[in-house]
Amino acid sequence: MAGKNDDESLIVPGIKPVTERIAAAPSAVDRVYIDAGRRSPDISRLRNLCEKNGVKYDLVGTERLEKLCRGSGHQGAALRLRCCAPVQYEDLLVDACEAPVPLIVALDGVLDPGNVGTLARTLYALGAAGIVFPRHNSAYLGPGAMRSSAGALSLLPVAEVPNLAAALRLASDSGYAVYGADAGGDSCFEADLSLPAVLVLGSEEKGMRPSVRAECSSILAVPFGREFDSLTGTFDWPSAGIEGRQIISENGHVGGVRGSGEP
Repeated sequence: MAGKNDDESLIVPGIKPVTERIAAAPSAVDRVYIDAGRRSPDISRLRNLCEKNGVKYDLVGTERLEKLCRGSGHQGAALRLRCCAPVQYEDLLVDACEAPVPLIVALDGVLDPGNVGTLARTLYALGAAGIVFPRHNSAYLGPGAMRSSAGALSLLPVAEVPNLAAALRLASDSGYAVYGADAGGDSCFEADLSLPAVLVLGSEEKGMRPSVRAECSSILAVPFGREFDSLTGTFDWPSAGIEGRQIISENGHVGGVRGSGEP
């Protein structure tokens, strides 16, 4: 019940409140819901405002809106807030070099909020720089993700980009090594790894999209000593922690602290 109440507190109903919130802080908005059957100048302005600010919106039925708003007057529109506002990706690329470990993890089509939260908790503990994910087809960073992260999502920088492949290309042009994670890749224990780096994790079912995979200079995997069905799919989350840790340790970073071998 507590989780449901948390979710309800992030829903803002009403044309005017929704429009004002997007105009004031679009980065704080996860998604807007608009009644598909409504036709009015206000609805048209709201859709234009969403498109202008890069805010995702769905055209939904009246029943869906009423369920979201739980009796509050929605006037044909409502929005869902994020639990954490994203940072600018260009700023993350710059600031990452000052993190204890200059490693950014990119999520390509990862939809499970619990997985994202757990990963954020691990990355924050290791001293990594942040997370980047595409604007569409990504997990909702709401109360579920925040709970799984044990609060780390409010501390770890998170960036949102319109095109992940282009974002990886920018990282590479900025001096980052870009690695992809896939069960069919090269052993992360034998690869020559470097920092700063971006580690790309694909979706739980399909892995990385071809356009994203093409931007990776190397594809990494964790070799297993025994075969086990739950760890032999396209990607598994325990491997992410191992691969990230290997990139960190090979570059003289242990536990988020630079090793003595660093100049």
